Amino acid sequence: MGDLLTRVAPHDVQLFPVEIEMQRERYFLVNVIRIVKCIDDQASEEVSYWTEKDGLPEKVGTYFSVAGMRIDPTQVGDAKVFRTWGWHIALIVSEEIKDALEHIGATGTKFKEV
Repeated sequence: MGDLLTRVAPHDVQLFPVEIEMQRERYFLVNVIRIVKCIDDQASEEVSYWTEKDGLPEKVGTYFSVAGMRIDPTQVGDAKVFRTWGWHIALIVSEEIKDALEHIGATGTKFKEV
């Protein structure tokens, strides 16, 4: 999976080799470094933002919650793998990467169209 991500999205991810006891296979920690401001507030089911009343000034203006997230694809540009600005919980991959991951039989993945 690491080879696939660095081949298809070299500017979006970093790979860090990790060792796992009792395992011979190569493993990598994937760090997604691209962040894109692309959540479509109007098309999403529900969004709310942190406010000054919440008492966390460093979070004011970022998303408190996002339900039924939709993105504006015109804002994505050439990103293939990214996190959404202000809501880093979401990890977005392109259709190309989704198809490639399914093709190689990657496990532990779940895809939802946004």
